[in-house]
Amino acid sequence: MRTLLNVCNGRSICILCILATMIKYISSVTAPNDSETHALTLKARTLAGMTSKTRTTIVQKRIAHVPTLTSLKRPVIPTEFGAKVPTNIRQRYLNLFIDECLKFCSSSQEAFDKALSEEKVAYERSTSRNIYLNVAVNTLKKLRSLVPNSLPSVNSTYCKTSNRKLVSHEAVLGGKLAAKTSFTLNQSGSLRAEDLTGAALYRRLKEYLLTEEQLKENGYPMPHPEKPGRAVVFTVEEKKAIDSSCRVCCRCGTEYMVSASGNCIRKEECLHHWGRLRKQRVPGGWETHYSCCSGAVGSPGCQVAKQHVQDGRKENLEGFVKTFEKLPTADCCPGIYALDCEMCYTKQGLELTRVTVINSSLKVVYDTFVKPDSNVVDYNTRFSGVTEEDLENVSITLRDVQAVLLNMFSADTVLIGHSLESDLFALKLIHSTVVDTAVVFPHRLGLPYKRALRTLMADYLKRIIQDNVEGHDSSEDASACMELMIWKIKEDAKVKR
Repeated sequence: MRTLLNVCNGRSICILCILATMIKYISSVTAPNDSETHALTLKARTLAGMTSKTRTTIVQKRIAHVPTLTSLKRPVIPTEFGAKVPTNIRQRYLNLFIDECLKFCSSSQEAFDKALSEEKVAYERSTSRNIYLNVAVNTLKKLRSLVPNSLPSVNSTYCKTSNRKLVSHEAVLGGKLAAKTSFTLNQSGSLRAEDLTGAALYRRLKEYLLTEEQLKENGYPMPHPEKPGRAVVFTVEEKKAIDSSCRVCCRCGTEYMVSASGNCIRKEECLHHWGRLRKQRVPGGWETHYSCCSGAVGSPGCQVAKQHVQDGRKENLEGFVKTFEKLPTADCCPGIYALDCEMCYTKQGLELTRVTVINSSLKVVYDTFVKPDSNVVDYNTRFSGVTEEDLENVSITLRDVQAVLLNMFSADTVLIGHSLESDLFALKLIHSTVVDTAVVFPHRLGLPYKRALRTLMADYLKRIIQDNVEGHDSSEDASACMELMIWKIKEDAKVKR
């Protein structure tokens, strides 16, 4: 035994090997009886178990799994010279669209195709960078709403897995007496729903009413001091008529001659720009272009009409009616309405073809087509959305509309609109309790510049309106004005609190 240990000295041997050698050596020296054999076997098994627990194991280094399938490369927006929207902005929103589409599409290729399609539509609908950003944000919200909600609700999961007694939010805030006590939470910067209806909304809107000076400054029709039924405009300079048969086209600026009945003596095509002049920053200063075709000032028109037309509304100031005082109602709210009118060109100028009135709940309370008094020469469908077919069987006249509105409105009724003086001229209605979104949200350069309603909705409510090539929708424009003022009231309330 001593010789064996000396031979193995300095070497790393297993305890099990030593045990086996010991058993073999003992068995060779003496022949044990059955009890001794059983004890030795038990001892050997115990030592073997201890040895197995102390045996070391060499762990191989883990190797990361590399997928064999290659992922599809994301599409890239091609770079365009002079693009209306920078390529990096388009690419950023395309990536966001892809991320959302991957959540509900069955394959990556399907997600890429849908995201590309949505981004292309957003780009084609936009005329500028700001408009694109608004459209892209709305598209992103739409895609997020398509993602299926597979997660169970918190309340249902809690009720199924727990038998504990539920504690209400009121009990946490108010303690034991909360169940017997009624109280409200004072949330700073927010208005309750009841604060934006009825008399409460009326009181808040009174802060935005135009003053008499603002009414005159913005060209609203005012009652003539001496002649009932006639209006006066303080922004129009009285011009001595050199020739009563001479007119100036309000679209192209060309002078043309008319007969005593108002018809053009000579048929001439009207070549004009239908867009507005807009200033654009360029290296070294500013340039002015038309929004319709980006043509410079003085460039030939991009639109051809059959004949020249005139505005004529501020020249014909007869036939106006004025809202009058009425007894107060039970709820002390004289009424809150938003309205919008559409007009067409007749031989006498612009005349009313449609009027829409909505209430503070954004519900249409009056909407009708109107038959013009004079013969129509241009339906102005690009802006009005009214076609010849819409007015074929219409018998309602301006006088009928005036009667309805005088019954609906009182002198204290709040009327909301965008450049509302234009609508009041079309209605031949004198009313001074007005809220004009063009004044509430003024242009940074001041009058005579005004921000378009489409721009206001895109900037503040992140929504696109007037995007239909078939023309404007008067109910959409009226609702937009009401929504803008409700948003304005909420925002101003945050500042005041």
